[in-house]
Amino acid sequence: MPVNSSVIEGPWRRLGLGVLAAFLAVTGCTSSDGGTEPDPVDESPSSAAPSSEPTAPQPRSFSVVMSGDVLIHTGVWQSARDFAAARGERGMDFAPMFASMRPVYQGADLAICHLEVPLAEPDGPFLNYPIFSAPPQVIDGLEKAGFDACTTASNHSLDTGWEGLKRTLDTMDAKGMPHAGTARSRKDAQTPLILNVAGVRVALLSYTYGTNGIPIPSAQPWSVPLIDPADIKHDAHLARQDGADVVIVALHYGTEYTTAPDSYQREVVDKITKSPDIDLVYGHHAHVPQPLDVVNGTWVAYGLGNFVAQQETDIPNTYRGVTVRFTFVEQPNGRFEVDRAQFVPTMITPYEGAPIRVLDVESALHDPSTNPALRPSLRAALASVRHDVFSLGARKDGLTMMAPAG
Repeated sequence: MPVNSSVIEGPWRRLGLGVLAAFLAVTGCTSSDGGTEPDPVDESPSSAAPSSEPTAPQPRSFSVVMSGDVLIHTGVWQSARDFAAARGERGMDFAPMFASMRPVYQGADLAICHLEVPLAEPDGPFLNYPIFSAPPQVIDGLEKAGFDACTTASNHSLDTGWEGLKRTLDTMDAKGMPHAGTARSRKDAQTPLILNVAGVRVALLSYTYGTNGIPIPSAQPWSVPLIDPADIKHDAHLARQDGADVVIVALHYGTEYTTAPDSYQREVVDKITKSPDIDLVYGHHAHVPQPLDVVNGTWVAYGLGNFVAQQETDIPNTYRGVTVRFTFVEQPNGRFEVDRAQFVPTMITPYEGAPIRVLDVESALHDPSTNPALRPSLRAALASVRHDVFSLGARKDGLTMMAPAG
């Protein structure tokens, strides 16, 4: 079984396993036409005498998965109430909403979510668009789904002001959810989140294009990190100096509801992927899936769409998302490179007579118990996400769709 990282609190806000790191058996991937690659066959004679030669050490490796926006509209938190009520309980339970995706997230060494909105007090008040303030119980649901950390820099980071930003980070700390992006102190803003993942030190950096016109507090100018390619490259270099083996950058940017990356996205990505310190880039904010590509030798997922949301729009793609999985392997020179790139199409069921669920599309299509009424939407989501993800030709770079869970 893959081993997920565990939390160790400390002045540097780092994760550590604290236990022996396990080498992983990587999940089999599907080919571009959906077929599953066969496992290699061991043809060596079973009676062969043991070799006296020392066994060469296996290179270190780890897998990381990232999902789209966690955007908590009224239908989302009402669904959590419905799930709790179905068990005769009060309050909210987000875990059933994400249950379909648990095998994907718990099957990786590191799973990262993107909390786009600030958190309220447990009893509210809860606010919907355009000013969000979400139930903190969602963090419990994300943890049960298998997420190990969240990014927090977004255009909604200051929806409820400095106090809301601080409350969000305090709540995540209290619940044991590490975070990267927004900060409560200058020291925190200058200290990268570094995760110990299967013995590899992974830095996670998070930035946003802006805050919807809400001024960043003059007393806390470091509280929301804004996208500036020079700053991002500088921060990545500092993370390397601080001991990171791998640096991952999350960007909240782009044109909403547009599946193609815009010129700003391309410009930012082109500039930062020229840095030797950055190993992977991925994005949020468009609310629809965007393509994957290799830019300057670095894998980029331009936009992952929504993980969970209930947007009042007739754009079908806002109910579709993509979870990406990258497997890094240590090279002879000590650097880590992406050895395998995969994706999982996801779909949000609408809040219409039943609670919202986030579905692993292919797994749901392979499950005979799936409601027949959902199958047309699932097939449409599968075709749409595949088209968008491959639209820049990432298939030629080895991108594949993961095999259905189970």
